Amino acid sequence: MVTNSRTGRRLATAGSLVGLVAMGGVFTWAPPAAADPAAAATPELVAYYQQKPSWKPCGEDDVFGDLECAKITVPMDYTKPNSEKIRIAISRRRADDRDNRRGILLLNPGGPGGPGLQLPHFLGDQKIGEVYDLIGFDPRGVGESTNLNCSVPDFGDYDLPSRPTDAQLHNFTEAARAAEEGCDRTAGSLRPHITTANTARDMDVIRGVLGEDTTNYLGFSYGTYLGAVYGSLFPQRLDRSVLDSSIHPDYIWREQFLAAVRVDTENVERFAEWAAENNDKLGLGGDAAAVRALIEDLAEKLNKEPVGDLDRTEFDAFVGDLARWQGEWDLFAEMLAKLRDGIPIDDEEPNTEAKADAEDAAEAASQVAARSRERLDNGTYNAVLCEVDWPTDLNTYYRDMREFRDNHPYGWGVRVIAPAPCTFRSSTPPEKPVELKREGYPTGVVVQGEYDPQTAYEGGPAMARRLRDSLIIVEDDGNHAYYGGPDYTCVTEQIDDYLIDGILPGSATTCPGVPRPDLDGKGADDDQPLTDQVQHVLDDRGGKLPVG
Repeated sequence: MVTNSRTGRRLATAGSLVGLVAMGGVFTWAPPAAADPAAAATPELVAYYQQKPSWKPCGEDDVFGDLECAKITVPMDYTKPNSEKIRIAISRRRADDRDNRRGILLLNPGGPGGPGLQLPHFLGDQKIGEVYDLIGFDPRGVGESTNLNCSVPDFGDYDLPSRPTDAQLHNFTEAARAAEEGCDRTAGSLRPHITTANTARDMDVIRGVLGEDTTNYLGFSYGTYLGAVYGSLFPQRLDRSVLDSSIHPDYIWREQFLAAVRVDTENVERFAEWAAENNDKLGLGGDAAAVRALIEDLAEKLNKEPVGDLDRTEFDAFVGDLARWQGEWDLFAEMLAKLRDGIPIDDEEPNTEAKADAEDAAEAASQVAARSRERLDNGTYNAVLCEVDWPTDLNTYYRDMREFRDNHPYGWGVRVIAPAPCTFRSSTPPEKPVELKREGYPTGVVVQGEYDPQTAYEGGPAMARRLRDSLIIVEDDGNHAYYGGPDYTCVTEQIDDYLIDGILPGSATTCPGVPRPDLDGKGADDDQPLTDQVQHVLDDRGGKLPVG
């Protein structure tokens, strides 16, 4: 049910995009099964599909539980299957109910380049674990699979602020150029073959090795694009599919970041509106403009005089990260208030207690900023991004950086708008991106958060339209990756119905997001330092699905 006009407009759009999906009913269909898991493989690839994996326990129980692991061999270059080979690490959690087992469910956490061996363990307690063998894998280039090892520069050697002056724009260019040159020195011949299409081909070998005519699929974030590519390349081999927090099919890849950073600003705006509505309790400003002005005033003060390690660049990253989590807006508001009250104003020193509180808040904000940066560092990540052409005219980047430093400085900000290693790509992709289409496999489900700054909202309806899939919208929520989350029962139940019983949700349905804080109820623990509160929040996030 539509509960507000903004979501209503979005839902109306989503409905118009995918409204034809469920016109014929709510049950999915399955394609005819092939007689042989390797039947469609070319003669040169048959031996890969007929491998017999040697299973053994994956490792530590607290990390892998009762998962089994194995390694298989795949071609480095699928156009030359008799040439170089690489290894792919796979994991398996067998279905609990063997009598009602309905095959394998291949899982991918996203990234690009996210290791996936642990994912069956994280999802093993979900209902899908009763009827599916849950299959994880480390994609080519990462984890226990054959690694892509790049020599990368120390980005701390470069001055890369969140709001660079025109003179500082060149610093981002030099950092990106150094990263590309470093990877070109040490990546060997593997790097051009780290592509989405090749990872999808590896997935099909995994399916064949496991003796399955078809696979089912659950992918998060970048894994949504990977799943769509797999279905486009191997439509007769894909049964049910769920794409959770979808990449926009037309934003491969730089446009994806342009859209995502704008969502960081949307999240700051909706926080400011909420804080203004609760000004009697929070005291941050009587209207949204006043709250935004406070944030900008703090940014300017920290630019002139950092508090500990918290300068304006760290502050901008912190603001973008916490503004997305509406369930933690009370903590965000408290941190802003303590920074405001403890930073000197017009050379007037705050009292000792206020200054100590500001230092605590600054340290907590730096913790958030550091965790945000971690999501950007991955060599295989850049290799996948370089599978498409990027602009080579630096003025294109500099124009966008000027706009984003002024209007969208929060979260990832200009860091992902600036020139990238792919700007200076030293090799040519071996093939064009796969054209996404759904011809020959059943209707799937796309899940999308309304304010997700990692995969912007418009990607969900666009992917659902492209594939003619059903769409679940998580309203008023800035999270990312919803299936199995403790706060998203509505999503999980509908996905379970689909994956287990084949029952599709409506063509475009909504689920509630995490509630905004109840300021009349029990608030944050005033006796607990903000650094401890923030660390608890970060640890809680880290204990959830390892997706990105």
